Parts: sequence; structure tokens; C-alpha cells
Amino acid sequence: MPSAEFVEAVLDVVVRIPPGRVMTYGDVGIAIGSSAPRAVGRVLALYGHASPWWRVVPASGKPPQGHAALALPHYLDEGTPIRPTG
Repeated sequence: MPSAEFVEAVLDVVVRIPPGRVMTYGDVGIAIGSSAPRAVGRVLALYGHASPWWRVVPASGKPPQGHAALALPHYLDEGTPIRPTG
């Protein structure tokens, strides 16, 4: 279980990502001085429901795994560039 300080640091970075922009899990980790992108993902899975979680993506640039349908309306609303799939 991530520490309260780690959770707070991750969520603080996530809420500051501007609409229409994204950061990778690794980038969020680097921003808080951590090299643990999976821990960042864990924080968002457990505590990120009230944050703009869709602005944090894997290094592939694709939407968070299993959440593309939930993220797409946010990307369209915010004008986030979308990488073509297929």
C-alpha cells in the first residue's frame, strides 16, 4: 500500500496536468522523485477516481488499459490529440 505522502504527491501532479495534455505514469513518478510508474498507476487505481486520471497514460501513449471507452469522452471534450489505432 502506498504511503499517504506518495498518494498526495501523485494526485497533486495529476490535478495540475492541463486539459488536453497527458503525462506518462513514469513522468508523474519522475515529477515526484520516484522511479516507480507502477506505483503511480496503483495510486490512480485506488485513489484517483476524483482526479483527471485520463490525463495519465502508459508510455505507449494509449489510454489507460481497460479504460479507453471511459477516457475517450474526456479526450474529445478537452481536445487531447489522439494517436490513431489499428
